[in-house]
Amino acid sequence: MTMKRLAIYCGSATPADPRYIELAREVGTTLAQRGIGVVYGGGKAGLMGAIASAALQAGGEVIGVIPQALVDMEVANRDCTRLEVVDTMHQRKQAFTDLSDGFVTLPGGVGTMDELWEAISWSQLGYHAKPVGLLNALGYFDGLVAFNRHMADTGFIRDAHRDIMIVGDTIEGLLGSMAEYQPIKPIVQMRAEDL
Repeated sequence: MTMKRLAIYCGSATPADPRYIELAREVGTTLAQRGIGVVYGGGKAGLMGAIASAALQAGGEVIGVIPQALVDMEVANRDCTRLEVVDTMHQRKQAFTDLSDGFVTLPGGVGTMDELWEAISWSQLGYHAKPVGLLNALGYFDGLVAFNRHMADTGFIRDAHRDIMIVGDTIEGLLGSMAEYQPIKPIVQMRAEDL
């Protein structure tokens, strides 16, 4: 699967542990070096800002998508290759899907989790057929990975959808796995008795 642009989901916070910002910068640099554009939340703070600045410094394309309310708070990164201002968070997430060939989630909080689960849910339903990657660096998502497995083991995630979330602990390994992704059979293509 060719990935020209990836939507990057991550926190706008700057944790005390500097390894998280270093991770974000590594991801931005790696994507730019591979010729993969970054589509992200358009902010200049935290991991979001670190990814964008690293990708731009490495000569990469960076498209920020940000709601007007956050622009009004003066948190928009105006150094992006392109900054798209939208009215709502729903429009923002739709733009991430429309502009990208896949999704990569890095450490973050509630907003990051919302974006990850929506990308997975939309894949299950057939609203997109793109790879959804989770960068489990520093063991940050160990509990989430275990919980996802628990949902599948108990039958709340169908066997056909068990592997939508592609997990890797390095950006290079994750990109390799995402490039090999084969779209799943979505719910809209299943028979009622398969559900």
